[in-house]
Amino acid sequence: MEKIFTEDDLIYIHNRGNSIEKIQQQLDFFIQGLPNVNLVRSAKVGDGIWQFSKEEVAVFVNYFDKYKKNYSIEKFVPASGAATRMFKFLNEFLNEFDADNDTINSYINKQNAKDISIFIFGLKNFPFYRELKEKTIQLYPNYYDLSSDIKYYILIKTLLSKEGLDYANKPKGILPFHVRDEKIITPIEENIFETEFFKKENQKTKIHFTINKEFQLDFEKITDQFSECEISYSYQNQSTDTLAVNHDNTPFRIEDNKLFFRPGGHGALIDNLNALQSDIIYIKNIDNVSQNHRIAIETNKKLLGGVLIWMQYKIFNYLKLLSSGNVTENQINEIKDFAEKKMAFPLQEEFNFFQSDYKVEYLIKVLNRPIRVCGMVKNEGESGGGPFWVQDEKGRQTLQIVESSQIDLNNSSQKNIAKEATHFNPVDIVCGVKNFKGEKFDLTQFVDPRTAFITEKTKHGKSIKALELPGLWNGAMAKWTTIFVEVPLETFNPVKTVNDLLKSSHQPDNG
Repeated sequence: MEKIFTEDDLIYIHNRGNSIEKIQQQLDFFIQGLPNVNLVRSAKVGDGIWQFSKEEVAVFVNYFDKYKKNYSIEKFVPASGAATRMFKFLNEFLNEFDADNDTINSYINKQNAKDISIFIFGLKNFPFYRELKEKTIQLYPNYYDLSSDIKYYILIKTLLSKEGLDYANKPKGILPFHVRDEKIITPIEENIFETEFFKKENQKTKIHFTINKEFQLDFEKITDQFSECEISYSYQNQSTDTLAVNHDNTPFRIEDNKLFFRPGGHGALIDNLNALQSDIIYIKNIDNVSQNHRIAIETNKKLLGGVLIWMQYKIFNYLKLLSSGNVTENQINEIKDFAEKKMAFPLQEEFNFFQSDYKVEYLIKVLNRPIRVCGMVKNEGESGGGPFWVQDEKGRQTLQIVESSQIDLNNSSQKNIAKEATHFNPVDIVCGVKNFKGEKFDLTQFVDPRTAFITEKTKHGKSIKALELPGLWNGAMAKWTTIFVEVPLETFNPVKTVNDLLKSSHQPDNG
């Protein structure tokens, strides 16, 4: 450490709140490399994914409604990201379009820019259209004298420029997504509306947003109108930032010879999640909201919650029995069967040869973990993570949500397993974060640090290596009890590009 870091470095690391031990671990990861995830097979219905009939869904929905009063429930929404990617193709258009010598039609044909064509065709149906036009006319008083091509050009310019609406630099959460009764609705509001399903009599619902501190006032302007909801915020802690290095794995330095740290990705939010004290926590991305499909969304939220409460009830009873010191061999076998079949945790063969005391000790370890129930939708070609059976370094197979960046796609067998995935992770998760004694788990103890991954970035024109922490619902929850449940596609309505707002799920009066 002394050879790599100066005394000033060590003081700087300490003052930022970073752990020297973790920094050393990060350097080791850069030097030694990180293993890819070892996929065994994709999880499918009947093999890692639960599928329920309408009647069974109704049972779990009723179960949730009956028992939710016994739990403190909260929603956790990562919402710090800027909407940059949402407008990527529009930015490219502004950079590439020659307004003096080109027509929009020729640009679309030359660049095969179908997204631009869709955007322009649907322009009047965007929830921000009225505000955009007013702002454009304000900035360009001669608007009505211009050709239609130039009108479209300056409308797009106004949408993205700093003197205009500057949407690409704002968080997704505060942007107009929907229009209801002539009122603009943001993703923040839609997420708050969704908390109604776990509302209890005479109690406020709770929702927590992780945000960029710079935009807190913008969030509060929207959330202050919801007095019936307890709303809290947190920021990504700089102590979770990771050290960047040069290609020779020496620390990358910026002005004043300072070490350069980067945000560790959404995996850093395990610390934010860990700080919440509620019994049950729902997790959902800020942009996965719908103008419609409210009944389906609510029903399936209750389904996931009902499965969680039922699983906890079973697991907690087994843990109380195992801890009592009065458990029979038949009961041990029953619990083993439950762990393997319901908790998707195959026990090693040697388990059968363990002494009874060790069997009990081992089963307590297996059962006494945070639980997550994750909705999975049928895969229709969306990019992102999916449900897989994964083998760890000890040969154990567990259920994990795996991103493509974690897979060795140069390995044909791994690539084929990835291609065979029947389902996709929409980030529709409910978590049980307390143990059978009602004590909060320390969620940081259930992270698999070796599921981090190394990426290439640029800083001051130089290529550097950066470390992304294990993703929040990937390696950060690797050691949780994981249940996958199939949910319908209409519960998944993300807005990855601005054109997604033209889909029926985001337009009014579509059922």
